[in-house]
Amino acid sequence: MKKVILGLSGGVDSSVAAVILLEQGYDVEAVFMRNWDSAANQDVYGNPTVNDEICAQEVDYMDAKKVADQLGIKLHKVDFTEEYWKQVFTYFLNEYERGRTPNPDILCNTEIKFKAFLDYAKRLDADYIAMGHYAKTEVRNGHTVLARSKDQNKDQTYFLSQLTESQIEKALFPLGDIDKKDVREIAKKHNLATAIKKDSTGICFIGERHFNAFLSNYIYKKSGDMRRLDGTFIKKHDGLMNYTIGQRKGLGIGGLKEYDLEPWFVVGKDVVNNVLFVEQGFHHDYLYSDACIVTDVTWRGDRSLEGRKFTAKFRYRQEDNDIELRFIDDKTLEVRYPQTVRAVTPGQACAIYEGDVCVGGGFIDTVYRNSEKRNY
Repeated sequence: MKKVILGLSGGVDSSVAAVILLEQGYDVEAVFMRNWDSAANQDVYGNPTVNDEICAQEVDYMDAKKVADQLGIKLHKVDFTEEYWKQVFTYFLNEYERGRTPNPDILCNTEIKFKAFLDYAKRLDADYIAMGHYAKTEVRNGHTVLARSKDQNKDQTYFLSQLTESQIEKALFPLGDIDKKDVREIAKKHNLATAIKKDSTGICFIGERHFNAFLSNYIYKKSGDMRRLDGTFIKKHDGLMNYTIGQRKGLGIGGLKEYDLEPWFVVGKDVVNNVLFVEQGFHHDYLYSDACIVTDVTWRGDRSLEGRKFTAKFRYRQEDNDIELRFIDDKTLEVRYPQTVRAVTPGQACAIYEGDVCVGGGFIDTVYRNSEKRNY
């Protein structure tokens, strides 16, 4: 009997993943990961950032324990707070200080759930690890591939796009062939403690926060000019870290008397001079690009690109975009999309697909239009 160590978060998805694994005949043990300790972290002034997150984590742990007890599986509790801080959160903060918009969920998967967790599971003599992600692994032409889940609305391959093939080979995704509504029904059928629990949202392992206030605990806010692309001053901004390309809400500039009523959007940043650029119109030309450079690329399978058709997602739940690829070096890709795409943002992930298979991904570094670098 193969042994599987399941990440049991205290949510309904991982709870149902446990049910499915047991029904498939695996020897299942579960692990609850503790990855964030507000009391142990300090803000920019050296004060502990204590809040209700400790209580939320304890609720999740108790829910995970209830499910484990219901299903008769052993539950371990492991602390990865140091790994999370060093490998994920520090990068997260550094990217914001560079004026970028990082996606911590990507590193959360590559460094914590499928690295630190996998190493821990190996010490428990696991054959596989499992998570409650909506994705699939399949063996095709002798390689283990990462494929989209049946529930396209919940598919999470975007967040898993930078896993290596060796990480994927050790992973099981029990929810890959079922829909979210089926997950709830299975949970109710087994009377699981998490059957009607609300899905978690927010930053990976940190949860829901008033985001700008949360960031200000760790990064000094530096006010600067908010200007149009022609240099026209509009008002002061509240720190570049609080804005992302394509953002509309929270700018505080609606209804300016000298302008029409068309909404304003963030179209660029000048980090050196601490300037935020804004313009009116959802489809403003400066929001569109036709190429980007993607770095820290993980590529799975055949690296030959000739004669193949690829698509990309530049953010979660975005429609697939037709692309043309060229390797600049082993870890860097030039990604072209002549049809243009709106708000491709440095710091975000680019997940690359060939049909239903996610072949890899990396982080968006620079963005171009007609070979001219966008001031993002």
